[in-house]
Amino acid sequence: MKEIIEKTKRELDKVVDFFTKEIAKIRTGQASPSLVEDVMVEVSGQAMSLKQLAGISCPERRQILIQPWDKSYLEPIERALFKAQLGVTPIVDKDTVRVSLPSLTQDYRRDLAKMLSQKTEQTKQVMRKWREEAWSDIQRKAKEGTIREDEKFKGKDELQKLVDDYNAKVDVLKARKEKEIEVD
Repeated sequence: MKEIIEKTKRELDKVVDFFTKEIAKIRTGQASPSLVEDVMVEVSGQAMSLKQLAGISCPERRQILIQPWDKSYLEPIERALFKAQLGVTPIVDKDTVRVSLPSLTQDYRRDLAKMLSQKTEQTKQVMRKWREEAWSDIQRKAKEGTIREDEKFKGKDELQKLVDDYNAKVDVLKARKEKEIEVD
């Protein structure tokens, strides 16, 4: 039973990690390298992520500065940022590309909040799926006789507590992101 719960814990860690990365991509008024680092750039006939081609920093609250490792990457990076439809206009400035984030409109904030809620619900659905799978494994082992009946119910309680803890982590991450969306 401990194995099943440990396996579920590892899977839930992956789910929360994925959720954290996904919500980092949601654009708020605050600049963050995660908004552009996974944009795919076509260079020499190969698609590469922006983070592989340049240093990405945020010198100001609403600005992202991209410094390519090679000057020949400037134009492909600019094209890729336009194609990515991030709602921003990249500006090539000598050896760098600057991206300034505009203020968010109230409608856009509502859309972002809705998107965040959808991602949160999808994450919780995946966590419920892992809980159900673990509970099925525990029940199967109880039928086989490898887990006693009292351990089965103890395992169910531990499993529910584990899922509740991870749901709380997701809720904290969501609340933090909602605050970012509201503050501009």
